[in-house]
Amino acid sequence: MPQAARFYSGTLYDAIELAARAHHGQVRKGTEVPYLVHPLAVAAILIRVRSPEHLVIAGILHDTLEDTPLTAGEIRARFGPQVADLVIGLSEPDKGAPWEERKRHTLVFLEEEAGEELILVALADKLDNIRTVREGLAEEGDAYWQRFNRPEADQAW
Repeated sequence: MPQAARFYSGTLYDAIELAARAHHGQVRKGTEVPYLVHPLAVAAILIRVRSPEHLVIAGILHDTLEDTPLTAGEIRARFGPQVADLVIGLSEPDKGAPWEERKRHTLVFLEEEAGEELILVALADKLDNIRTVREGLAEEGDAYWQRFNRPEADQAW
């Protein structure tokens, strides 16, 4: 017998609305799929494992600091310090740094500094990305890797 559905507050819907506005016009690499599909998929993964609302909201907003004009202060004001700190932790600190340096920083941070909640949201993000890669490879074969600035060998970090 399936478990009873978990209900979330209107704050979750506020986060979806904010993410939709922030990511408006953005698409997934090499597609016409609205970018919002990704943060919603991350949220769905977190809901599936019965995460508390603040983690689901962080999942919805996890790419906003990197990819939109939204600021940490705005997230903190609307969703509180717990969500803001998670989104900050999930964001690369210096988008201008070389790709390898940014990925190395992420791995060290997740291994040495991140708490369990942040790691859970990061894993949901990576799981959705892996699913997207799997679907892209099934549809396009090796040509899929041409969507990225780095070759296939560099993607397995």
